[in-house]
Amino acid sequence: MQCLIDNNLSGQLDLLAGALFATGWPNLIDLRLVTFAEVHLPEDVDDRSLWRFAQTNHMLLLTENRNMKGPDSLEQTIREESTPQSLPVVTIGSRNRLVQPHYRRRCAERLIEIVIDLEAYRGASRLYIP
Repeated sequence: MQCLIDNNLSGQLDLLAGALFATGWPNLIDLRLVTFAEVHLPEDVDDRSLWRFAQTNHMLLLTENRNMKGPDSLEQTIREESTPQSLPVVTIGSRNRLVQPHYRRRCAERLIEIVIDLEAYRGASRLYIP
């Protein structure tokens, strides 16, 4: 499973990746964190296109909490286009708290739980972690 890291979390990617690998789970399950650059997405891609890209490519989208601003906002897109088979958007409640080891570990563990039982979360629209 590829997890597409939203640009708004790019500064915390190394912290989160370190916490994930410290759990040992990425050695046991198929989990790869990918950036916009790795999948050739422009940094300024609109939310609707980003959600569609993640869905089309069977990726979990990991993002920071976003609000509903405009017709192509992530929340509006989810409301309009999500189906029972859609992959959820995984939202970190506070990216600023990722500097805290305990919070970061909880986020990593919760992300692993979601990946392990992904089929149970299809159609859930959005999952907040930790």
